[in-house]
Amino acid sequence: MAEKLINEFTVNRPIEEAWPLITDLERIAPCLPGAELQEVEGEAYRGVVKVKLGAISSQFKGEAHFVERDDENFRAMIKGAGRDTGGRGNASAEITAQAESLSPTSTRVEVTTDLHITGKVAQFGRGIMGDVSSKLMAQFADNLNRMIDDDSMPATESPDDAGDDAQQSDAATGTDAAEAAEPGAPGIEPAPPTVRRIEGPATDPIDLMEVGGSSIIKRVAPAIIAVVIVLLLLRRRRH
Repeated sequence: MAEKLINEFTVNRPIEEAWPLITDLERIAPCLPGAELQEVEGEAYRGVVKVKLGAISSQFKGEAHFVERDDENFRAMIKGAGRDTGGRGNASAEITAQAESLSPTSTRVEVTTDLHITGKVAQFGRGIMGDVSSKLMAQFADNLNRMIDDDSMPATESPDDAGDDAQQSDAATGTDAAEAAEPGAPGIEPAPPTVRRIEGPATDPIDLMEVGGSSIIKRVAPAIIAVVIVLLLLRRRRH
């Protein structure tokens, strides 16, 4: 199943401040419902997205990376792909984000997603995917603005912390100076990107029944009715 989804959200910051944050995948990952970033290797971001429908749970494990990032025109494209760890389907998407200034204190972001889904997950249908994506985008925007507001609160720093920061800064400066002293040393090749693990709290799965509301209920209602009828027939046969 292929579907184009178009959503938008507003960030309560001027575009010059909002854009670097929006394109910082590691920082905004916790704002995405059901998403959990697990590791970063070079330009590749890997993690999982957890979904549940009633008692049925699914987990998509995948990877995303920037295909394009135009900071001057506030446009970026991300490509991602994932597979259901239970073998029930695969998903891939090309996500384009375009930001524009609404006011000196707010930024509008339009997100266009070309989504491709195979397997049992595709059975939810086109209309349901649109309803769910719009509600998830609203939740993401709420979480993002809440995080921005929390980060804007002034933090107090103890004298001991300030001393530790100064020592770390000196150590880092010394390391940088040592590295700069031998640029392009013969026989030394650039080290391959290392895998950096992201240690964070486990996320709760997206509850499709809660997010999709009536759309999900309409979709699964026939199956529920069929189960009820079967149970009634079995009960009558026993009696």
